[in-house]
Amino acid sequence: MRLLKLVPEDTNIKFLKWRVPFYVVSMLLIAASWALVFTQGLNYGVDFAGGQEVRVTFTDREEAPIASLREQIGSLGFGEPTIQRFGDPNSVSIRVRLPEGAEDEPGAATEIGNQVVSAIQSEFPNVRQDANETVSGKVAGEFRQTALMALLFAMLAIAIYIWIRFEWQFGVGALFALFHDVSLTLGMFALFQLEFSLQIIAAILAIIGYSLNDTIVVYDRIRENLKKYRKMEVPELLDLSVNETLARTVMTSLTLLVALVPLLFLGPASLFGLTAAITLGIFVGTYSSVYMAAPILIWLGVNSDSFVPTESVVEKQEKKARGET
Repeated sequence: MRLLKLVPEDTNIKFLKWRVPFYVVSMLLIAASWALVFTQGLNYGVDFAGGQEVRVTFTDREEAPIASLREQIGSLGFGEPTIQRFGDPNSVSIRVRLPEGAEDEPGAATEIGNQVVSAIQSEFPNVRQDANETVSGKVAGEFRQTALMALLFAMLAIAIYIWIRFEWQFGVGALFALFHDVSLTLGMFALFQLEFSLQIIAAILAIIGYSLNDTIVVYDRIRENLKKYRKMEVPELLDLSVNETLARTVMTSLTLLVALVPLLFLGPASLFGLTAAITLGIFVGTYSSVYMAAPILIWLGVNSDSFVPTESVVEKQEKKARGET
Protein backbone atom coordinates (compact mmCIF):
# COMPACT_ATOMS: atom_id res chain seq x y z
CA MET A 1 0.00 0.00 0.00
CA ARG A 2 1.48 3.32 -1.08
CA LEU A 3 1.64 6.14 1.44
CA LEU A 4 -0.37 9.26 0.70
CA LYS A 5 1.91 12.14 -0.30
CA LEU A 6 0.26 15.54 -0.36
CA VAL A 7 3.49 17.19 -1.49
CA PRO A 8 5.70 15.44 -4.10
CA GLU A 9 9.33 14.89 -3.11
CA ASP A 10 10.60 16.85 -6.12
CA THR A 11 8.59 19.98 -5.28
CA ASN A 12 10.51 23.12 -6.18
CA ILE A 13 8.28 26.17 -5.68
CA LYS A 14 10.05 29.53 -5.99
CA PHE A 15 8.63 31.10 -2.85
CA LEU A 16 11.31 33.78 -2.53
CA LYS A 17 10.63 35.07 -6.05
CA TRP A 18 7.58 36.92 -4.71
CA ARG A 19 9.01 37.95 -1.35
CA VAL A 20 8.82 41.72 -1.94
CA PRO A 21 5.14 41.86 -3.05
CA PHE A 22 4.11 39.56 -0.22
CA TYR A 23 6.05 41.64 2.30
CA VAL A 24 4.33 44.80 1.07
CA VAL A 25 0.90 43.14 1.42
CA SER A 26 1.78 41.88 4.90
CA MET A 27 2.96 45.30 6.06
CA LEU A 28 -0.28 46.85 4.79
CA LEU A 29 -2.33 44.20 6.60
CA ILE A 30 -0.42 44.80 9.83
CA ALA A 31 -0.96 48.56 9.54
CA ALA A 32 -4.68 48.06 8.77
CA SER A 33 -5.06 45.67 11.72
CA TRP A 34 -3.60 48.11 14.22
CA ALA A 35 -5.59 50.98 12.69
CA LEU A 36 -8.77 48.96 13.35
CA VAL A 37 -7.66 48.15 16.90
CA PHE A 38 -7.02 51.83 17.71
CA THR A 39 -10.08 53.23 15.93
CA GLN A 40 -12.82 50.64 16.43
CA GLY A 41 -11.27 49.01 19.49
CA LEU A 42 -11.70 45.46 20.71
CA ASN A 43 -15.03 44.15 21.95
CA TYR A 44 -13.87 43.19 25.45
CA GLY A 45 -15.78 40.52 27.31
CA VAL A 46 -16.66 40.57 30.99
CA ASP A 47 -13.16 39.31 31.86
CA PHE A 48 -11.60 42.51 30.53
CA ALA A 49 -14.43 45.06 30.73
CA GLY A 50 -16.00 44.36 34.11
CA GLY A 51 -19.61 43.37 34.85
CA GLN A 52 -21.81 41.62 37.37
CA GLU A 53 -20.87 38.25 38.81
CA VAL A 54 -23.44 35.87 40.28
CA ARG A 55 -22.54 32.54 41.90
CA VAL A 56 -25.22 29.90 42.37
CA THR A 57 -25.41 26.27 43.47
CA PHE A 58 -27.89 23.69 42.18
CA THR A 59 -28.66 21.86 45.42
CA ASP A 60 -30.75 19.13 43.75
CA ARG A 61 -28.26 18.31 40.98
CA GLU A 62 -24.82 16.75 40.82
CA GLU A 63 -23.81 19.00 37.91
CA ALA A 64 -24.90 22.46 36.85
CA PRO A 65 -26.79 22.65 33.49
CA ILE A 66 -24.34 25.04 31.88
CA ALA A 67 -25.75 24.77 28.33
CA SER A 68 -29.29 25.59 29.51
CA LEU A 69 -28.01 28.46 31.65
CA ARG A 70 -26.12 30.00 28.76
CA GLU A 71 -29.19 29.97 26.54
CA GLN A 72 -31.52 31.22 29.28
CA ILE A 73 -29.33 34.07 30.52
CA GLY A 74 -28.32 35.07 27.01
CA SER A 75 -31.98 35.83 26.29
CA LEU A 76 -32.09 38.49 29.06
CA GLY A 77 -30.40 41.08 26.83
CA PHE A 78 -27.08 41.46 28.67
CA GLY A 79 -25.02 39.87 25.90
CA GLU A 80 -23.25 36.51 25.89
CA PRO A 81 -22.68 35.46 29.53
CA THR A 82 -19.46 33.95 30.83
CA ILE A 83 -20.31 30.77 32.76
CA GLN A 84 -17.70 28.67 34.55
CA ARG A 85 -17.74 25.96 37.17
CA PHE A 86 -16.90 27.34 40.60
CA GLY A 87 -15.67 24.76 43.10
CA ASP A 88 -18.11 21.84 43.08
CA PRO A 89 -19.56 20.52 39.80
CA ASN A 90 -23.03 21.84 40.76
CA SER A 91 -21.78 25.38 41.47
CA VAL A 92 -21.19 27.98 38.75
CA SER A 93 -19.99 31.54 38.38
CA ILE A 94 -22.04 33.64 35.94
CA ARG A 95 -20.78 36.98 34.66
CA VAL A 96 -22.76 39.38 32.50
CA ARG A 97 -21.98 42.80 31.10
CA LEU A 98 -23.41 45.90 32.71
CA PRO A 99 -25.11 48.60 30.64
CA GLU A 100 -23.13 51.81 30.37
CA GLY A 101 -23.30 53.76 33.63
CA ALA A 102 -24.85 50.91 35.65
CA GLU A 103 -21.65 50.37 37.63
CA ASP A 104 -21.82 53.95 38.96
CA GLU A 105 -25.49 53.78 40.00
CA PRO A 106 -26.05 52.36 43.50
CA GLY A 107 -28.17 49.24 43.32
CA ALA A 108 -28.41 49.12 39.51
CA ALA A 109 -25.74 46.48 39.11
CA THR A 110 -27.13 44.44 41.99
CA GLU A 111 -30.59 44.59 40.41
CA ILE A 112 -29.18 43.12 37.20
CA GLY A 113 -27.68 40.30 39.25
CA ASN A 114 -31.06 39.75 40.89
CA GLN A 115 -32.67 39.49 37.44
CA VAL A 116 -30.19 36.78 36.51
CA VAL A 117 -30.92 34.84 39.71
CA SER A 118 -34.69 35.21 39.26
CA ALA A 119 -34.44 33.90 35.70
CA ILE A 120 -32.51 30.86 36.90
CA GLN A 121 -34.90 30.19 39.81
CA SER A 122 -37.90 30.31 37.48
CA GLU A 123 -36.48 27.29 35.67
CA PHE A 124 -34.62 25.65 38.57
CA PRO A 125 -36.48 26.39 41.87
CA ASN A 126 -33.94 24.66 44.10
CA VAL A 127 -30.99 26.84 43.10
CA ARG A 128 -29.16 28.70 45.88
CA GLN A 129 -27.65 32.15 45.43
CA ASP A 130 -24.11 32.31 46.85
CA ALA A 131 -22.94 35.75 45.67
CA ASN A 132 -24.01 38.81 43.70
CA GLU A 133 -21.00 41.08 43.19
CA THR A 134 -19.84 43.78 40.80
CA VAL A 135 -16.56 43.25 38.93
CA SER A 136 -14.96 46.69 38.75
CA GLY A 137 -14.06 47.99 35.30
CA LYS A 138 -10.81 49.34 36.74
CA VAL A 139 -9.80 45.91 38.04
CA ALA A 140 -10.80 44.33 34.73
CA GLY A 141 -8.70 46.96 32.92
CA GLU A 142 -5.64 46.07 35.01
CA PHE A 143 -6.31 42.40 34.26
CA ARG A 144 -6.46 43.22 30.54
CA GLN A 145 -3.18 45.10 30.67
CA THR A 146 -1.49 42.25 32.55
CA ALA A 147 -2.70 39.69 29.98
CA LEU A 148 -1.40 41.76 27.05
CA MET A 149 1.95 42.30 28.78
CA ALA A 150 2.20 38.55 29.32
CA LEU A 151 1.78 38.01 25.57
CA LEU A 152 4.48 40.58 24.81
CA PHE A 153 6.98 39.08 27.25
CA ALA A 154 6.27 35.59 25.92
CA MET A 155 7.13 36.74 22.40
CA LEU A 156 10.33 38.46 23.58
CA ALA A 157 11.42 35.40 25.56
CA ILE A 158 10.89 33.23 22.47
CA ALA A 159 12.95 35.61 20.33
CA ILE A 160 15.81 35.57 22.87
CA TYR A 161 15.78 31.76 22.94
CA ILE A 162 15.97 31.53 19.15
CA TRP A 163 18.73 34.17 19.15
CA ILE A 164 20.77 31.95 21.48
CA ARG A 165 19.81 28.74 19.68
CA PHE A 166 20.62 30.02 16.18
CA GLU A 167 21.81 33.60 15.52
CA TRP A 168 20.37 37.01 16.25
CA GLN A 169 18.90 37.32 12.73
CA PHE A 170 16.78 34.23 13.35
CA GLY A 171 15.49 35.67 16.63
CA VAL A 172 14.46 38.91 14.92
CA GLY A 173 12.83 36.96 12.10
CA ALA A 174 10.82 34.77 14.47
CA LEU A 175 9.72 37.80 16.52
CA PHE A 176 8.55 39.62 13.41
CA ALA A 177 6.62 36.56 12.22
CA LEU A 178 4.89 36.29 15.61
CA PHE A 179 4.10 40.01 15.59
CA HIS A 180 2.56 39.55 12.14
CA ASP A 181 0.37 36.65 13.32
CA VAL A 182 -0.83 38.38 16.50
CA SER A 183 -1.51 41.65 14.63
CA LEU A 184 -3.71 39.99 12.02
CA THR A 185 -5.60 38.07 14.70
CA LEU A 186 -6.31 41.26 16.66
CA GLY A 187 -7.31 42.97 13.43
CA MET A 188 -9.91 40.26 12.74
CA PHE A 189 -11.42 40.73 16.20
CA ALA A 190 -11.50 44.50 15.79
CA LEU A 191 -13.04 44.27 12.29
CA PHE A 192 -15.85 41.86 13.17
CA GLN A 193 -16.18 42.99 16.81
CA LEU A 194 -15.98 39.44 18.11
CA GLU A 195 -15.84 39.21 21.88
CA PHE A 196 -12.28 39.42 23.18
CA SER A 197 -11.95 37.44 26.40
CA LEU A 198 -9.55 35.17 28.25
CA GLN A 199 -10.39 32.43 25.76
CA ILE A 200 -8.91 34.57 23.00
CA ILE A 201 -5.72 35.12 25.00
CA ALA A 202 -5.43 31.33 25.16
CA ALA A 203 -6.07 31.17 21.39
CA ILE A 204 -3.33 33.72 20.69
CA LEU A 205 -0.89 31.71 22.81
CA ALA A 206 -1.83 28.63 20.78
CA ILE A 207 -1.21 30.59 17.56
CA ILE A 208 2.19 31.72 18.84
CA GLY A 209 3.07 28.12 19.69
CA TYR A 210 1.98 26.77 16.31
CA SER A 211 3.67 29.52 14.30
CA LEU A 212 6.86 29.25 16.34
CA ASN A 213 7.00 25.48 15.91
CA ASP A 214 6.65 25.80 12.14
CA THR A 215 9.21 28.61 12.00
CA ILE A 216 11.81 26.67 14.00
CA VAL A 217 11.43 23.65 11.71
CA VAL A 218 12.13 25.88 8.69
CA TYR A 219 15.00 27.65 10.47
CA ASP A 220 16.62 24.39 11.48
CA ARG A 221 16.57 23.18 7.88
CA ILE A 222 18.00 26.52 6.72
CA ARG A 223 20.85 26.18 9.19
CA GLU A 224 21.61 22.63 8.02
CA ASN A 225 21.61 23.70 4.38
CA LEU A 226 23.84 26.69 5.10
CA LYS A 227 26.45 24.25 6.37
CA LYS A 228 25.88 21.79 3.52
CA TYR A 229 25.67 24.06 0.47
CA ARG A 230 28.41 26.63 0.93
CA LYS A 231 28.27 28.09 -2.59
CA MET A 232 24.51 28.19 -3.10
CA GLU A 233 22.87 31.62 -3.32
CA VAL A 234 20.89 32.46 -0.17
CA PRO A 235 17.48 32.97 -1.90
CA GLU A 236 17.87 29.62 -3.66
CA LEU A 237 18.92 27.97 -0.39
CA LEU A 238 15.89 29.40 1.44
CA ASP A 239 13.59 28.10 -1.30
CA LEU A 240 15.19 24.68 -0.98
CA SER A 241 14.75 24.66 2.80
CA VAL A 242 11.08 25.71 2.65
CA ASN A 243 10.32 23.10 -0.02
CA GLU A 244 12.03 20.37 2.03
CA THR A 245 9.79 21.15 5.02
CA LEU A 246 6.66 21.82 2.97
CA ALA A 247 5.23 18.30 3.31
CA ARG A 248 5.43 18.48 7.08
CA THR A 249 3.88 21.97 7.12
CA VAL A 250 0.95 21.00 4.88
CA MET A 251 0.22 17.79 6.79
CA THR A 252 0.28 19.55 10.18
CA SER A 253 -1.98 22.38 8.99
CA LEU A 254 -4.52 20.06 7.35
CA THR A 255 -4.65 17.80 10.40
CA LEU A 256 -5.49 20.77 12.62
CA LEU A 257 -8.06 22.12 10.17
CA VAL A 258 -9.84 18.75 10.06
CA ALA A 259 -10.55 19.21 13.77
CA LEU A 260 -11.17 22.97 13.72
CA VAL A 261 -13.50 23.46 10.75
CA PRO A 262 -16.36 21.26 12.09
CA LEU A 263 -16.00 22.96 15.47
CA LEU A 264 -16.11 26.37 13.77
CA PHE A 265 -19.38 25.72 11.94
CA LEU A 266 -21.09 23.17 14.20
CA GLY A 267 -19.65 23.93 17.63
CA PRO A 268 -21.33 25.98 20.39
CA ALA A 269 -21.47 29.77 20.09
CA SER A 270 -19.37 30.15 23.24
CA LEU A 271 -16.39 28.59 21.42
CA PHE A 272 -16.78 30.43 18.11
CA GLY A 273 -14.27 33.20 18.90
CA LEU A 274 -11.67 30.74 20.18
CA THR A 275 -12.07 28.46 17.16
CA ALA A 276 -12.09 31.34 14.67
CA ALA A 277 -8.88 32.76 16.15
CA ILE A 278 -7.02 29.45 15.99
CA THR A 279 -8.30 28.71 12.47
CA LEU A 280 -7.05 32.08 11.24
CA GLY A 281 -3.81 31.45 13.13
CA ILE A 282 -3.21 28.21 11.21
CA PHE A 283 -3.28 30.12 7.92
CA VAL A 284 -1.31 33.20 8.99
CA GLY A 285 1.18 31.08 10.98
CA THR A 286 1.92 28.89 7.96
CA TYR A 287 2.12 31.94 5.71
CA SER A 288 4.45 33.85 8.04
CA SER A 289 6.86 30.90 8.34
CA VAL A 290 7.32 30.94 4.57
CA TYR A 291 6.96 34.58 3.56
CA MET A 292 7.89 36.47 6.75
CA ALA A 293 10.42 34.45 8.74
CA ALA A 294 12.47 33.13 5.80
CA PRO A 295 12.86 36.18 3.47
CA ILE A 296 13.74 38.55 6.30
CA LEU A 297 16.99 36.59 6.81
CA ILE A 298 18.25 37.95 3.46
CA TRP A 299 17.70 41.56 4.53
CA LEU A 300 19.26 40.85 7.94
CA GLY A 301 22.50 39.69 6.34
CA VAL A 302 22.44 35.90 6.71
CA ASN A 303 24.89 34.42 4.19
CA SER A 304 26.87 31.26 3.47
CA ASP A 305 29.42 32.10 6.21
CA SER A 306 26.84 32.52 8.98
CA PHE A 307 27.51 29.14 10.59
CA VAL A 308 31.19 28.77 9.81
CA PRO A 309 33.20 28.81 13.08
CA THR A 310 35.67 31.69 13.21
CA GLU A 311 39.31 30.77 13.70
CA SER A 312 41.39 32.39 16.39
CA VAL A 313 44.83 33.87 15.65
CA VAL A 314 46.55 30.85 17.26
CA GLU A 315 44.54 28.42 15.14
CA LYS A 316 45.43 30.33 11.98
CA GLN A 317 49.17 30.26 12.92
CA GLU A 318 49.05 26.50 13.64
CA LYS A 319 47.26 25.89 10.38
CA LYS A 320 49.88 27.95 8.51
CA ALA A 321 52.71 26.03 10.22
CA ARG A 322 51.20 22.76 9.03
CA GLY A 323 51.17 24.13 5.46
CA GLU A 324 47.37 24.17 5.30
CA THR A 325 45.59 26.96 3.51
